Amino acid sequence: MPLITLALLAYVAGLLAGFSGFLLTALTLSIAGLVSSLYFREIRIAALAAAVAGGALMASTAAETDIRCRRAAAATHSWLAVLQSAAAPGAFIPATLRTSRCTVRASVAVERGMAAAGATVRVRGDGAPSHRGLRIQHAAITFAAAGGGARLIAWRDAVGRRIDLIFRADAPLVRALVIADTRSLDPALRDRFAAAGIVHMLAISGLHVAIIAGMLELLFVAARLPRGAALGATLAVTALYVAVIGAPPAAVRSGAMLGVGVVSRLAQRPTSRWASLAIGAAMPLADSRTVLDVGWQLSVVGIASLSASAHLARRWIAPRWDGWRAQLAGGALASVVACTVTAPIVAWTFGQLSLVAPLTNLVATPIISVLQPTLFLATLCSPNLAVGRFLADAAHPMLVAFDGVATAGASMPHATLAVAPTAIGAALAGLACLALLVACVSHFPARPLIAGLTALTASVWVPMAPTTAHDLEVHLLDVGQGDAVALRTPGGHWLLIDAGRVWRGGDAGRATVIPYVRRLGGEVALFVLTHPHADHAGGAASVMRALHPKRYWDGAYVGTSETYRASLDAAREAGVHWHRARPGDSLVVDGVHIDVLAPDSAWMARLDAPNEASVIVLVRFGAVRMLLMGDAEHGEEQWLLAHEDSLRADVLKVGHHGSSTSSTEPFLDAVLPRLALVSVGAGNSYGHPSAAIMSALAARRALVLRTDREGTIVVRTDGLSIEVEEEGDRWMLSNAP
Repeated sequence: MPLITLALLAYVAGLLAGFSGFLLTALTLSIAGLVSSLYFREIRIAALAAAVAGGALMASTAAETDIRCRRAAAATHSWLAVLQSAAAPGAFIPATLRTSRCTVRASVAVERGMAAAGATVRVRGDGAPSHRGLRIQHAAITFAAAGGGARLIAWRDAVGRRIDLIFRADAPLVRALVIADTRSLDPALRDRFAAAGIVHMLAISGLHVAIIAGMLELLFVAARLPRGAALGATLAVTALYVAVIGAPPAAVRSGAMLGVGVVSRLAQRPTSRWASLAIGAAMPLADSRTVLDVGWQLSVVGIASLSASAHLARRWIAPRWDGWRAQLAGGALASVVACTVTAPIVAWTFGQLSLVAPLTNLVATPIISVLQPTLFLATLCSPNLAVGRFLADAAHPMLVAFDGVATAGASMPHATLAVAPTAIGAALAGLACLALLVACVSHFPARPLIAGLTALTASVWVPMAPTTAHDLEVHLLDVGQGDAVALRTPGGHWLLIDAGRVWRGGDAGRATVIPYVRRLGGEVALFVLTHPHADHAGGAASVMRALHPKRYWDGAYVGTSETYRASLDAAREAGVHWHRARPGDSLVVDGVHIDVLAPDSAWMARLDAPNEASVIVLVRFGAVRMLLMGDAEHGEEQWLLAHEDSLRADVLKVGHHGSSTSSTEPFLDAVLPRLALVSVGAGNSYGHPSAAIMSALAARRALVLRTDREGTIVVRTDGLSIEVEEEGDRWMLSNAP
């Protein structure tokens, strides 16, 4: 490998060590490398040692700067911010704060005011520093202006609206593939792609940018532009596209490599693939925090694996086959190497490995190669509605085929393997994969293969880290338009409430709940089904068969459903004790009190809808109270108000996905939650959650978090304070009334 590639590897290792808190370890190894270089008189060792030290120092400095900036920003109650998406009361949106010394990322919980995406606004509220930025609660937007520097954000928002217009039902998937907006993707679709091992194709990566760049070059050449002008125009349009979609690191890497390739072709000077990759990978590292971006990691490692497999194919496949056999064997080899080398990152990030990924990637790549430019052209032509819809209709069969590959792959027996690697185990597996890359390009592969096998063996034998909780944790799982709540006690036991929905070929229990619980470990002490609707009971049978909870509680509503009956059958087969939940029932597990408040049998006798027979649970731990409402509506809320002395709760799982049929004014006044959680599917056809309900919660100064925007949400409490985590970011809930 060229020296620039080795230097980049050393620098990245230093950055990872610095951000992980191993600065002294990295500096010690660098000093050892410097001493070795003096002893062996090898200047390259000294250069690599310096790169490790430089990366570690850069990361440590960046981390300290971020902490200072967040603390300084949190010390005030008024900020100038650029909104990354449209703001309205009840919204929880990302923003960038502009301070006198630095720029801070923030998440803003809006109580009052409205503004468009890309606008520069004045925000007032309560700020609290978190791991990745600032959390602004009870925010009021008091001033808005056109954000000239944020015009690209407004363009992206406008493009997203045009995609919604021409692609209609396909819009969520197209948004992900064209403008890197995955917020409206159905979790069931994400689960399918993850199980099939092609979830990386849902987000804009180097592959997507390279495909679009290739299409643009063909168009410019077909327009009879001179070769140099065609290459320059391709580079310019690609750069504009990368900027409009928000310049994700993987796309920047691909654009930088495209620039290197254009310069090389114009100068007629060949460039090493490894050198080109090093330059492209280094460009996003202008912000050292990029090294922690999973998209950048997968993009760089994926391109490295493709380069290594191409080198291996030239040595082993080309001399033996030609024509379509060589192409098929080369594609299969590239897919296997890429999936193997990226496995440690996938396992660490997603907690699972797809065993069918080499096959599904081989099939999906040709589809995305044709689909991506078609989607780009349709979006480009969307101002002309007729042309845009014609191209969108042309792309629909390819979108169906693309999703079909994921569905077929995920449906295969034993398609995925649930894993929970430790940090040491993941690092050792990463070293094994690096050794595999070296072996692919080496003329003497025995040594790196032996080293890789040793590291892989060590990673298997590393004991799994115990995953015990010290507080009560409430995990509101992102299962789309449905409910699944998982409570984890201080002793590591699970209390599950609902199991999400069911769809053709799968359910949320199997796709989300079971892998989530197994990754963290621990027995399931109780499963509560709030009511028999399929969006709550869909995964219950899978949970019974796989997790064997000790108890199964539900309200025994007279009207049944197929999924509810399947869960009862599965519970009987698994030997799970069933109990009809009634007001007054309670259970204490590791100091966590579970109290059933409803439904009452006399109340249920008058009902003709399961929602109003929802099992309502009050969770108490120390001084903290959490009220979980299932799909309870107005009538059951009124029954609670008439029969319960106090409904006050710090945390409210909002009833019926935030529907206007729930969360009445008297009920919200009685509960007065500090934190309101809404389990809802992105872009659902029901219009959930209701804007009026979100405004009512915001008016009572409740922080509203939604799974369609934040994904899975984790709430932790020690019985006094409340900590919230979403997308890996932790922050303390404000105590403001």
